[in-house]
Amino acid sequence: MINIGSYLLASAYPATATIVDTASTVCTINGQPCESVGSFNGFFAFLSIFTIISLAIAILIIVSTWKVYQKAGQPGWASIVPIYNFIVLLEVVGQPIWWILLFFIPFINIIFIFIVYHELSKSFGQNIGFTLGLIFLPFIFFPMLAFGNYAYNKTISSDISPTPTPSV
Repeated sequence: MINIGSYLLASAYPATATIVDTASTVCTINGQPCESVGSFNGFFAFLSIFTIISLAIAILIIVSTWKVYQKAGQPGWASIVPIYNFIVLLEVVGQPIWWILLFFIPFINIIFIFIVYHELSKSFGQNIGFTLGLIFLPFIFFPMLAFGNYAYNKTISSDISPTPTPSV
């Protein structure tokens, strides 16, 4: 059986490469022995494991945000639709819909996503520490919010309260 790393190296340098199966140790490229061929296999293994872990984290966050939207009384599928998910999130946290435009402005969008995540954590009865967790460790804190015993309370979600009308 031919080593995949040897095959790739030989296909890159066909005129000067010699490939022999893995039972023997003869492998040369430009007259130099191919001692580092095994490192290619390690790299591909690392890349495969990294890809699998990344996909698992992405699926975990998608399922968690779906559940958070459902807890807030919104359709779960809205969490996976680009742009619309931010519109629904703004409704969940009680902020005006026109804020969606602020998410398209570089650097300003970072500030407003912090504000929206803080409002989201407040709407589930949490504090600034939970907000920082949602921002910096979403793969831990979104599942906590989704599958934990956190109840959505729309009245807590916004500090903006209507101006009271003067009584006469």
